[in-house]
Amino acid sequence: MKLLMVSNYFESHRDGLGLIAGRLARELTRLGQHVVWIASATTPPPDDELRGRTVAINVLNATERYLGIPFPLPSLAAIWRIGREVRRSDAVLLQDSLYPACIAAFLFARLFRRRILIAAHVGLVPYRNPIPRLLMVLADRFIARPMLARADRVAIVSEITARHFSQVRFRSTPELIFNGLDTEVFHPVAQSRRLELRAALGLEPDRPIALFVGRFVEKKGLPILAHMARIRPDIQWAFAGWGHLDPGGWGLPNVAVFRDLAGSSLAALYQASDVFVLPSKGEGFPLVIQEALACGLPVVCSAETVGADKAVAPFLSAVPLDETEPEATAAAFCAAIDRALAREDGRAAGERFRFVSERYSWTACAAKYMELIAALATAQTPPAATPRPAENGRHSKAAQT
Repeated sequence: MKLLMVSNYFESHRDGLGLIAGRLARELTRLGQHVVWIASATTPPPDDELRGRTVAINVLNATERYLGIPFPLPSLAAIWRIGREVRRSDAVLLQDSLYPACIAAFLFARLFRRRILIAAHVGLVPYRNPIPRLLMVLADRFIARPMLARADRVAIVSEITARHFSQVRFRSTPELIFNGLDTEVFHPVAQSRRLELRAALGLEPDRPIALFVGRFVEKKGLPILAHMARIRPDIQWAFAGWGHLDPGGWGLPNVAVFRDLAGSSLAALYQASDVFVLPSKGEGFPLVIQEALACGLPVVCSAETVGADKAVAPFLSAVPLDETEPEATAAAFCAAIDRALAREDGRAAGERFRFVSERYSWTACAAKYMELIAALATAQTPPAATPRPAENGRHSKAAQT
């Protein structure tokens, strides 16, 4: 069976969804699935075992460049290419539903009667600006939900997203499948190695280091983090990522910015740090939380994000996120950081790593996707039906792995 996977970006873009798509494509390929991966030519496609299995399409990426909103618009030639690739495939796997390339692939799949599997990563993103917030609400109501209702199969990657779409009339009960993590790359290190990594990265050896990894955009909580860095000069704040809200422009001596880390070099920054901080909103299940826990770090995040997986909640410190009171919210996050660091002992890092290793396995994740793909190949299109709510725990055994 020839599977076409569609995402916004290739993994070289270094966004969470692109990284997830890349790893899933490799895992499915190793299991014998024929995968073709189509994404924007904003950054280069992979040049490894996926070489020859990728299609880069031209897009206009202005919304991300100037507003921090990842919404690349395919050119007419790119839309034509998407249609041609859909027609050549037996089924399509869409990495989320609100993006133009995914919408185009969905429409072509309906036209050519190809099977459709959607991986639903997020629900609503509550932008502060009323215009994108309204557009998001409308797109969720008139695009995302109808697409999910008409897909042959749906994989949902977090309990937050499952609750958001619980009233959708799915054709078949969606599967809850958490994304996996490479624990050979992301793992704890001894204190002596941590000090070596700090020296290599230019970080101070004696001050606590609070780490953020992600795009430098409003959704990820950069305005809150700016307040945090200002009120706590005793903490060194490390930022790994890129975006239009650049921490390098804050003019703060306790801020260090890393722009080109990925894989093992990014893992080294996690391993050199003391605590991971993510005051984000509108997330599904951020991959960076799994990476931080795997490297043994305590995690302080927004209370909303803690709901992504009930099992991980005991390993996270939750802080209510109130963007109307940024200074008070920043102070609350800093207090939570202090409490998290005070609770650290020699066993906590190992406990976090063991939890992540057992809970978030790429092997189990890929196996569940292979089951869904096999179902696409053999099942007749089922009639529309109303499933039980997404949060009722009947999605998949993958939720128990």
